[in-house]
Amino acid sequence: MRKHWYLLLGSCIFFVTGLSAQHYKHLHEKAVVVDTHNDVLSSATMEGLNIEKNLLGKTHSDIPRFKKGGIDIQVFSIFCDEKFGKDTAYKFANIEIDSLYAIVSRNPAKMTMVTSPAGLEKAVEEKKLGCMIGVEGGHMIEDRLDYIDSLYNRGVRYLTLTWNNSTSWASSAKDETGKTVKAAGLNDFGRQVVKKMNELGMMVDLSHTGEQTFYDALAITTRPVLLSHSSAYALCPVFRNLKDEQIKAVAKNGGVIQVNFYSGFIDPNYNKRKQQITTQRRLEKDSLKQLNLSDKEINEWVARKNTEDFEAIRPPFSMILDHIDYMVKLAGVDHVGIGADMDGIESLPKGINGVQDYPKITKGLLERGYSEEDILKILGGNFIRVFKANSK
Repeated sequence: MRKHWYLLLGSCIFFVTGLSAQHYKHLHEKAVVVDTHNDVLSSATMEGLNIEKNLLGKTHSDIPRFKKGGIDIQVFSIFCDEKFGKDTAYKFANIEIDSLYAIVSRNPAKMTMVTSPAGLEKAVEEKKLGCMIGVEGGHMIEDRLDYIDSLYNRGVRYLTLTWNNSTSWASSAKDETGKTVKAAGLNDFGRQVVKKMNELGMMVDLSHTGEQTFYDALAITTRPVLLSHSSAYALCPVFRNLKDEQIKAVAKNGGVIQVNFYSGFIDPNYNKRKQQITTQRRLEKDSLKQLNLSDKEINEWVARKNTEDFEAIRPPFSMILDHIDYMVKLAGVDHVGIGADMDGIESLPKGINGVQDYPKITKGLLERGYSEEDILKILGGNFIRVFKANSK
């Protein structure tokens, strides 16, 4: 009798576990999953890799894995670093935009460009990857308001006011923290940029911006802001993350913060461990500097060359959920989303190896007790609300 009881109990556990697994998969499929920041164009496409094929082991992203990960809408980042400036940055941005349009045109059954909320809904209905464009770094407008118009007409729907480098009109988080700017925040031209974006319906992205720029922009904008890939400073105190008052200010504005998955932005110990590895590899880094590579390029090369060392210091997957939890508690569930920064970073938490692993976020949120309604908001609903609020 006891044996039969154990068998019955085991069958019940197996049945419940199976239902739970099906539940998160069904919920993930039901959700409109939006990721607001992916750098695969600059890190792979511009380097000659074809994201139309499976690039597992080479990149975090490709078209087959977007499908596997259940991603409905991907905002592709248009990026170039501080080495690009007048007469080069805007041109390079357009080359990257051209590359995305070319990829979409070759895959009309799988992908479509999205420039409006109606287009977003249509992409979801047709079960195609909706491709949006965000420009990461105000230096790509080269101090010209008419370039904002041109980028908008090409489909750009957010502009990150700064990358790590400040512009002549806005100070970055990196420069404000390092106190390398003469005047922090937005100047008169910077305020014109925000107003122009509001008029067009282009979302103001405040990731990477310094605190003064952040608050100056919030004081001017008439529409909800976006932070396309930022995490919580209280959990991981690095210059790129948001302090508590900033998180609350975004909620007051009606905006949304898309949590960044980068190991160095979610785990306070990662950068210390990374520094230990890179110190041991100083000769490698010094030789790369002679090639005039950026710090970002050097760090990515060192990470690829020393994969075992970097694998050992990856933080647990749970830390992504910790940052989501923290922001939800401070700002409310209506103001948090996902902007993983895939292919713009050299390290992700364990268990997240690329865009194919997004269903694990849904599973993790369910296990932490989030309701279905709240999970749908975090996975994409909150971004869609802000996108609609910015659209003309």
